Amino acid sequence: MNLDDYQRAALRTLNPALDERDRLLDAAAGLTEEAAEVLGLVRKRVFQQRQVDEAKLVEELGDVLWCLAVTADSLGIPLSRVAEANEAKLRQRHPEGFRPKPARGPESWSRSLKE
Repeated sequence: MNLDDYQRAALRTLNPALDERDRLLDAAAGLTEEAAEVLGLVRKRVFQQRQVDEAKLVEELGDVLWCLAVTADSLGIPLSRVAEANEAKLRQRHPEGFRPKPARGPESWSRSLKE
């Protein structure tokens, strides 16, 4: 399945009682809510050394994807365009793949905030 096919499929499950404004707000707020659920599962796995069911992670990541698809559609943006633009940005930012930059000291922090 490609991203635009997924986006169309996700739109079948919209709440018909919501107008365009509320649909956008509901989906955008849902991004934060669902991402927080993913964070909670990752937190349990990393900091509490607890087993986290992969199916639960997939479910919550899917909820994030649904909210992203609906948010993008509400703004008139195909999900494939979001992915393509992000990939282009990453390619430009890291043409040879990610390479960490050397740490900068406190004297450069205030200058960085102004940039």
